[in-house]
Formats: sequence, structure tokens, C-alpha cells
Amino acid sequence: MEKILVVDDERAIVQSIRMLLKDSYEIVSASSADEAVDLFRRERPDLIILDIIMPGISGLEVLKIIREQDLLVPVVVLTATKMVKPAVEAMKMGATDYITKPFDIDELRLIVRKSFKTASLEREVKHLRSELDNRSKFQNIIGKSKAMREIYSKIEQIADTKHTVLITGESGTGKELVASALYFTSSRRDKPYVAINCAAIPDNLIESELFGFEKGAFTDAQVRKAGQFELADGGTLFLDEVGDLALNTQAKLLRVIQEREFTRLGGGKPTKVDVRIIAATNHDLAVAIKNGRFREDLYYRINVISIHLPPLRERREDIPLLAQYFSDKISEENGIRPKVFSGDATDMMMGYDWPGNIRELYNLIEQVSALSDKEIITKDDLVAGLGSRGLGSHLKGKIHSEKRSFDSAVVEFEKEIIIAALKRNNYIQTRTAEYLGITRRVLRYKMDMYNIKTQENQSEEGHNA
Repeated sequence: MEKILVVDDERAIVQSIRMLLKDSYEIVSASSADEAVDLFRRERPDLIILDIIMPGISGLEVLKIIREQDLLVPVVVLTATKMVKPAVEAMKMGATDYITKPFDIDELRLIVRKSFKTASLEREVKHLRSELDNRSKFQNIIGKSKAMREIYSKIEQIADTKHTVLITGESGTGKELVASALYFTSSRRDKPYVAINCAAIPDNLIESELFGFEKGAFTDAQVRKAGQFELADGGTLFLDEVGDLALNTQAKLLRVIQEREFTRLGGGKPTKVDVRIIAATNHDLAVAIKNGRFREDLYYRINVISIHLPPLRERREDIPLLAQYFSDKISEENGIRPKVFSGDATDMMMGYDWPGNIRELYNLIEQVSALSDKEIITKDDLVAGLGSRGLGSHLKGKIHSEKRSFDSAVVEFEKEIIIAALKRNNYIQTRTAEYLGITRRVLRYKMDMYNIKTQENQSEEGHNA
């Protein structure tokens, strides 16, 4: 049971709060500032209700002492109706909320619940940020799952070697980040790092891009140009989407890897290079070899050491960490307050399959950050971004993980589809009904059945809270 410390020199106030909250929380109390500080240190309460005006040391001084020792414990201050200024000062010093005396029973309970929820989210964010700090040396590769820990270990093991590395994984899993981490963790980090996307360059230009050309090698070759291999000499060359190279280019790449030299287009003299090659692909190269689209000898040359990045759906425990990292990063870049995710929002992200992997997750967090001015992102905020595809995936996951019945899953799916449609259409029911292909009467019936609030009701509840 969560423990609340009530600090007030008025015995009647302490007894009233005890009677109101004792069924849900363990209550300890103090009638003076000194006793409050002593109890705080001994009992380590989960929440403190603190009167600001007390004889001797003021409540503000107590709050200062508490905040010096614990930045996260929620503190709700009590103040007289006409003394709002000290309450404002307390909020500046780190109080979670305040309530005026005489207080409303329901308001007190609501503020206590709200403060506990906010504190829980803040602790989770602190934990996630701590995990992110531990991963900083891996150049923004985020994750604490078993699969990711094995990748970190492998990077440290092979980073400072000359071995060619092949990174595999679906599109959007972060293969380029692993390549970057291999480079920055190696002794070549002070030498050039050159990255080229093989799939983005037409076949007729890829060779000149990789190997360079001499003046006059072709019509537009007005001057000699160095290729990516030459630019990367002494350092690292990252060949992204190497599986998309044409077969004739694969043959020339193989020769460079074997001989450690290349010849510019239009040139006759080979140029020696010292380049560590890291390649990446989202293709199954074994299948490509079988189908005659990739050279088997090149495969064995680039696959000296392999690192496979699992899709996000296979390391779901990393999703909250990634989401918070992206939220913090986007907030910092745009000069806005960082957002945190409610429990239902986290559950929804964990239940979604993320076909676009980390890239899709980042896109969603960026979209939600831009469209919502709330500090706490809820499941409803994510619904509009993910759409029905995301809802379906989320509910499918809940059926399997929670053994939900088909009927209850259908009910939840229908409810969330209606909420998403209402938000998309600014809660205009006629437009929402048309969007869903139903009558307004049916929409109204469904909203009543599922207790879906109108925008006006939601605004009133938010204001009262």
C-alpha cells in the first residue's frame, strides 16, 4: 500500500485527510516541520501533503529540504484560500500541486491520484533516460533487450579489427547506426568515414562513384574525380544496400576487396587503398545467390563477420526506451517541453508490429509531438497516427498476450475506431458518421453505449481536473 505523509499543525485537518484516504493509502502524520523532516527521512513516503503555514520552520523550508534529498517524491501543498502567493512559490520550488483549505473531498482524492500518476511517469522517464545514458557510447543505438546487448558486445569485440562486416536486417532497423558505431569505436575514428547508398545510385553511375574517373573517361568527364574508395583511404567505407549492386559492379568490388587496389574509369594504373569495408543489406543474400542476383564469392568476402539487427517486433521491450529517446530528441530540437507516455500509450506501442521498424516509430513520435500540446501522450493521441492498421495490430497482440475473447476485442476495436474518427473530424458528429459510413443516429447510439465523451464533455472534465 502506498504511504502518504500528512504534515499540518491543525489536528482536525490531519484527521479529516486520514479518514478520507485511509482505505486506499497508509497514512503517517506530523504536526511540526522538525517532525515532518524526521518522518520523511525514516518512513520514505510515496507522497507528501504539506501545509505551508506552520509555527517555527515554514512549509516552504520543509519543501526545500525534501527537494534537496528527493527530486521525484510528489508534494501537494495545503494553503488558505487567500494565500495563493505562497502556493505559487511552492510550485516553483518543485511542489507537484496545491489545494486550498477548506478543501473539497473529491478534489483532494483527484489531486492525490493525479500526483501519484505523474510521479510514476517521471520515475519511468528517469529510468529510461538512465538507460539511454548507458548507451551513449554506441552512437544513438538504443535498446536493452538481450538481442541488443549481444550486438553491443559484438561491436566492442570487432570494432578495432580490419575485418569486413556485413550488417543485415529489415529496412528501418538502424543498420547505418551500427556501421557508425563500429567506426567510432575503432582506432580508425580519426580517419575518413564514407557512406554510400548503393540502391540510390543508377547502375551506369555506380562504378564512377565508387572508383572515380580520369579526365576524358567519358563525355562529361571534364576533370579527374576521386571515388569513394579513394576518399575513404585509411578509414572506413560503408556500402549500404550492397545487395542492390549490379553483377558487373559486384565483380569489380570483389577485386578491390581481394587486391586492396582499384583502377579509376579511364585509367590504367591501379591505386592501392587501405579501407575497412562495412556492408549492409535488407535482402536475404542467400536467396539472391540462389536466384543468380548476387555473387557467392563476393558474399563470402563481405560476410567475414555478420551482425543481424532484429526487427522491432522481436525486441518489444526496447520500444518504451526508443519512444522516450525520440521524444526527448524531438523536443530538444524544437525547443518544446519533453513529453512522456501514459501506460495505455506504452501498451499500444508495445502491441503494435511496427512493419516500418524504428523509422516508423520515430515518424509517429515526431507526428504526435507536432500535433499535441499535452505533456502526457495517451493511447488516443497515438490512434490517429497509427490508424486502423495500428489498432488492429494492437488488439491482435492483446488477444494473444492477455487471452482476450474475440467479442471483447471487437468491442474495443470498434470503440477506438470511433474515437479516432471523431478526433479526425474535430468531433463533428455528422461528418464523423459520414466518414465511417453510418448514420448519425447509429453513431450517437454507439457513443452512448461505449460512454464516448463529446469534445465539450472532455474539455469540461479537463478543466475541472
